[in-house]
Amino acid sequence: MAALLLVEDDPLLRTALVGDLAGRGHTVRSTPTALEALREFGSNPPDLVILDLNLPDLDGAAALKMLRALHQDIPVVVASGRDRDEEVVELLLAGADDYLVKPFSGDQLHARITAVLRRSRPPDPDPVLIVGDLRVDVGRREVTLAGRSIQLTRREFDLLAYLATRQDQVVTRRELLSEVWEQAYGHDQTIDVHVSWLRRKLGESASEPRYIHTVRGVGVRLAGPG
Repeated sequence: MAALLLVEDDPLLRTALVGDLAGRGHTVRSTPTALEALREFGSNPPDLVILDLNLPDLDGAAALKMLRALHQDIPVVVASGRDRDEEVVELLLAGADDYLVKPFSGDQLHARITAVLRRSRPPDPDPVLIVGDLRVDVGRREVTLAGRSIQLTRREFDLLAYLATRQDQVVTRRELLSEVWEQAYGHDQTIDVHVSWLRRKLGESASEPRYIHTVRGVGVRLAGPG
């Protein structure tokens, strides 16, 4: 669980979000203005900031730049009613780690916070991941299947390694796009194509999966045969 700083000027929404996030185990400080947020951020840095854009004293985009000037590494999730693609892209390039368009559910916000915090943590020592006869050596970027070397492209390896870290769990396409492609937006077709190529190299197909299983309408799951 994390120490969060919520910057939101709507008192009803702010109260609801604080209650929801605290109920999920987070420690939450909140403020309705950018200047108060900057003071909080400087005196007691949180693990993550949730930032609205329509603030009464300073536009959230300017506040984001000031936050980034104070600290480059603390994640910022923008939560705003603004949904123009140009503005979303501009804020992501300016240093936002994710962008959530209002209205959103508590589950959505919590999932984004969890994903962003996971990305921001220092990496663990490069592990060797074992799934059935599949061996993924993250440090050496090598894959073997039943002792036979499998040659993968960089993206195929990154995709397989991420699925291996979450073996037996369903991983959504949105999560793959965020964690493997490092993009907030994109097309499911890109993921489907890479999954198809990866399956082919593992000697399986969508109709007869051995390791990569599609969960229709949700995502994919990597599991050992059995």
